[in-house]
Amino acid sequence: MAKARMLDANAAAAPARTVTFGICATGDPRIDAASRARAVNIVSLVAEAVAGRVRMPDGRPVEVVWSPVLIDGEKQADIVADQFRAAGVDAIVCAPDTCAFPQLPLISLLSQLGADIPVNITCGNSGPKPGVVFAHAVNGALAQMGKLVALNVGSWADTGMKPKMTPGTAEALIDWCYAAVARVGLKGRRVVIFGHDSMGMETALAHVIATRRTFGLEITRLDMKLLADMVAKGAYDKSELAELRAWVDKMVGKRLQQRVPADSKKFNLSLAMYLVVRDIMAELKAVGGGFMSQLEWGSDRRGTPLPVADAMESLFNSTFDHRGPKPAMPYATEADAQGLLTMLAMTWLSGGNPPLFMDFRKVWEPWEIRALARKLKVRCSGKELWARRGFVDGDNSGSASFDWAARPGASPEACFKGISMPLADEFYFPGGGNSVTFTTPGGIDGLAARMAYYAPGDRFSLVWDQAVTTSLPAKLANAVVHTSNWNWPHTFVVPKHATMAEYKQYAPANHFHMTWNLRPARLQHWMDLTGVLSVAPWVERPAFTPGTDRPTPLVHLLSGK
Repeated sequence: MAKARMLDANAAAAPARTVTFGICATGDPRIDAASRARAVNIVSLVAEAVAGRVRMPDGRPVEVVWSPVLIDGEKQADIVADQFRAAGVDAIVCAPDTCAFPQLPLISLLSQLGADIPVNITCGNSGPKPGVVFAHAVNGALAQMGKLVALNVGSWADTGMKPKMTPGTAEALIDWCYAAVARVGLKGRRVVIFGHDSMGMETALAHVIATRRTFGLEITRLDMKLLADMVAKGAYDKSELAELRAWVDKMVGKRLQQRVPADSKKFNLSLAMYLVVRDIMAELKAVGGGFMSQLEWGSDRRGTPLPVADAMESLFNSTFDHRGPKPAMPYATEADAQGLLTMLAMTWLSGGNPPLFMDFRKVWEPWEIRALARKLKVRCSGKELWARRGFVDGDNSGSASFDWAARPGASPEACFKGISMPLADEFYFPGGGNSVTFTTPGGIDGLAARMAYYAPGDRFSLVWDQAVTTSLPAKLANAVVHTSNWNWPHTFVVPKHATMAEYKQYAPANHFHMTWNLRPARLQHWMDLTGVLSVAPWVERPAFTPGTDRPTPLVHLLSGK
């Protein structure tokens, strides 16, 4: 008689697992043995390409499994489905090199693996046993069913037992794989938000149900009183706080402004906040977070204003702290949940690159910055990037990753050479503490973006463009930063396609975000997989640029999206 089995009552939560890709190929039972062997070799080739280049945000490689069973029909589809289920496959890449029949192999496989599993078809544009013919047939069949598929018609040699895919074919595949990592890897995970929407900012509301439905993310909401109580009780390792403070003192030196002993005590409380929140986040296995701060924490004089969270937020968003290298943990100031979603997606899509949280502050149109240059007698030919295109002064009191004080790949020591920590603005932040300030170097390429939510349509969208940072002559830069808050981080962002007039009109919030070395195709694939609407209405942006954009999925065209 069958009996129920009790699970271990003392079981601990396992570490977050990596995303697993399953690589397979369809086949035709009529083809010769050599063609079948070549098809299996190509499956192995594709699998190794993914295994060697795709990583989780914390640096771990993704899991990749591949099946040598060519899926000729239903029988083999069942075998591979069993293999993939046993391996915990989260996303599928089918790499056909021979013709096949849509329903019998791939559709039979997919019907057993969940309706929302991400699917990619990568094939060569081959003639002898045309896998590309099958790719078009099955992509068309799946599109008619309403199934999203990323079709990557690439290139490898028509003949030979071990052909090599071209770099462009591999790059397009890797872009999709990172989108699948961000889509699948974040499902079931959680972020931790302390407090509610800061200062009533509806552009930053935590849309809990919509976030759960669209991204599979949970939002754990904790009251700031818990953090205040834990800091007041000393619920952190005192020796580690001493280590953290010593590290900051060493890195920043005299650029850490301290007037009186009370200033030092307040800054230590800011660092203690980092340790407390870090441990809470670790206990909850959180992938990101946010902190409300204003007004109740540090600005409302009816209560007891507490020190600013700038150092804490910058530490989370950086790829290092006093213990050494660490994964960037996207963290939003002012509990900006939609800002957090933006940074979280782009960090995962880039393989862990640090996010930058900024105010969409002063927009300098070309005529305006040229006029300021003339007034200051700063040489300007009009050909400089900032003079031709203008820029946005990205400037916010919190969340600026220390990494953005230098160029990508710089050491912590190199980053901190440009960082100062002046006392916080006493008018806005009577609780005191220290801000973080630096000016980001020019020439850093990436994507600048901002998530938004449209309540009548119950849908998230992303306003985005390729962007690059620019640097200004020292005298001009000094004037620009003093136009706003000089004592906060400044990043001069130049969108590639948007004019400043367009950028002014279509910013969906007071914050925007940037991640370096992030390709547009990865973002586009992720928006396909999540249903996030792409908003890039820039008149100068082509609808499609080969090698930059992913091709629009066929299912979108057939459905009229």
